[in-house]
Formats: sequence, C-alpha cells, structure tokens
Amino acid sequence: MALAAPQAVPPTEDAAPRVPNGPVVAAGGLLFAAGGAALWLAQDGRIAGLYVIGMALGAVLYHTTFGFAASWRQLLQNGRSLGLRAQMVMLAVATTVFFPLLAAGEAFGQPLGGALAPVGVSVLFGAFLFGMGMQLAGACASGTLYTIGGGSTRMVITLVFFMVGSVLGSLHLPWWLAQPSLGVVSLPQSLGLLPALAGQLGVFALAFFCFVWIEKSRHGRVESLFRVTASGQGARWIHGPWPLLAGALGLALLNICTLLVAGHPWTVNFGYTLWGAKLAQAGGLDVAAWPFWQWPFPRQALEGSVFANTTSVMNFGIMAGALLAAGLAGRFHPLWRLPFLSLLAAVLGGLLMGYGARLAFGCNIGAYFSGIASGSLHGWLWFAAALLGSYAGFKFRPIFGLK
Repeated sequence: MALAAPQAVPPTEDAAPRVPNGPVVAAGGLLFAAGGAALWLAQDGRIAGLYVIGMALGAVLYHTTFGFAASWRQLLQNGRSLGLRAQMVMLAVATTVFFPLLAAGEAFGQPLGGALAPVGVSVLFGAFLFGMGMQLAGACASGTLYTIGGGSTRMVITLVFFMVGSVLGSLHLPWWLAQPSLGVVSLPQSLGLLPALAGQLGVFALAFFCFVWIEKSRHGRVESLFRVTASGQGARWIHGPWPLLAGALGLALLNICTLLVAGHPWTVNFGYTLWGAKLAQAGGLDVAAWPFWQWPFPRQALEGSVFANTTSVMNFGIMAGALLAAGLAGRFHPLWRLPFLSLLAAVLGGLLMGYGARLAFGCNIGAYFSGIASGSLHGWLWFAAALLGSYAGFKFRPIFGLK
C-alpha cells in the first residue's frame, strides 16, 4: 500500500479546530523578537528587516500550504489546476511591479537588480533534475523550509542532502557554464518595457484559462482560489488556514518588499549552497579553492557569516515564521517513525534539487518566480524543463511507496 510522504501537518478539510501550542508559539515569538534584535545589532536594520520578511513568507507559505511540487503533481495526475492558477496570479502581480522598478534601476536610493541568468544547457538539465527531485522529496526549495518550520522531520533529511547537492553543483558549475548558451536574455531589454510586460501578462492569462479548461473538462467544475481548505474557529488570520489566493498575493507582495530592501528578488538556493560549503569547510574540505568560491560574490559570502548573507538570513526567517504559524494553528506535531523508502526518496530528492538548482541558477523561487517576474528568459526555460522533470519524478514516486 502506498504511503504519503510525511510532511508538516497541513490543514485538512475536516480538521477540527485546534488549540495553539503554547511552547511552540513562545519559541516562534522568541525567534522573532530576539532574532530580529540580534541581527539589527550584529548586522544592520536591512538584514533584520529581511529576516522579518522571511518570517512573513514562512507564515504565508504555511497557512496557505502554498507549494509547487504538489500543485504541479495535481495537474499532471488528475487535472487539478488550483495551485498553478494561483502561481499565475502571483507571477502577474509581481511582474507588474518588478518590470518598472527594475527598468528604473533604483528605488528610495537602493540600487535594484533582477534575477537574470544565462539561457543554456545548464538551465535545461538542472531544472529537469530539480523537477524530478521535488516530486521525490515531496517539496520544493521553499517548501522544504516551511515544512521544517512546521515540524516535518523528513524534510530535515531533504535539507541536508539539498545542501550536499548544491555544494557538488558549485564544484561542477564552471564546466556546465562552458556548454552551449545564449547568454542572459532580458525580455524588457530585448522587446521594450511595455511590449514585454503586455506579452508576459498575456501569457499568464492564457495559461490561467488553459488550466481552467483542463480542470473543467476533467471534473466539470474548477476549485475556487477563494476556497479555504479547512474549517476553523476564531481569528482565521492568526490560526489559519488562508485561501490560496491570499498566498499568491502575499508571496508577490513580500517578493516586492524583498526587492526593495535587499536590492534583488527573493532567492532560496544560494543559502543552501552557502550552508553546505560552510559545513564542508568545517569538515576539512577546501571549498574556497574551487573556482565557484573564488568568484567575488560567493567568496565574500563564504568568508563572512551566514547571518550576513541576505538569502541565508531570509531562509532562517522562513523556518522561524512557519514554526510560529504552526504553533498558532496547533499543528506542530513532528513524526519520528518514517518508512525507509520514503527517507530514501527524501535523500535522492534533496540531492537532485540541490545539484539541479545550482546548475539552473535557482530553484522554484530564484529561477521560476523571481526569474520570470524579472523578465529573464531563463525563468521560462526553467519552468518548462522543471515541469518535464516533475512528470518523470511523478512516475518514480510509486517505487518509493509515495502516493
């Protein structure tokens, strides 16, 4: 009998109202207050602000169970498109704000740069591997963080091997960069700001209605973006769950905030790569001698603290925010007995996601969400290749006892 991958306990349709978990809420509140204050004193207000934005991202992800792996799998498996329709809304809102901001080049004195990367073989291959990996792991890069914060022990395994795969990818990346590539292609720069914006919004609208047609033809009706997946009592904005539309709008807004505060869009994967490299270095591996870690930005990150890197700090914030959200929802219940095959899938999924994201210049956040919202053609290539990889990974899931 197939087993579902143990993850953070999400709201279910018939879930009874739960009482907030006091100790977990206290831990989450302490991480919010003490963590933010410590970062403000040790670093600066900008880093502390990004930590708070990360916590807000964790809460939104948890309360809406906004995932990429499951939503893509639902479309491939049974034609349900709720998650992908929400992603099109998220991308449309972010794109509408990103394009003019990035064209201006600065806001409030803060220089702004988009998530632009080359369009090449490395993206094609890396995104395909990432798509496979997230179906085996049962979560994407952002999903790994918020489910760990929500109490998933299985996702800790995925995170560890995500870091291993990312570090290995940093070793091989120079070779992949030597493979055929079109270079960086910015749609606003190539087509003009307004034509690129209109064209991209048109693609989102077309995709949205295609997904509606697929779901309606399979099921006779479509699930509403306003639908809440569980019953609850009290202040829903505190306890959750929230409609998926709230997740789409919340993630778009918080990515815009990230762009304005950090000067670049939301990313996740480099934080994993940095954590893995730091641990490898502590274990005696001279990663600093690798070409990737001699490039200016990675070298600066490796020489500095993990609490000085914006992506790393936001990743910590996502886990802390999800922990607080899970405590308020009364759903922090770690599972300790996990099937061997499920753990093996978590290991393989983490390795594939880490290696693939490093080759593809990002994950479902840095390449897909932020890349497309920045007008980078590599984001669209990532989406197509990762969707194909998801289909392949979906076919392998039964081998590991996953539904």
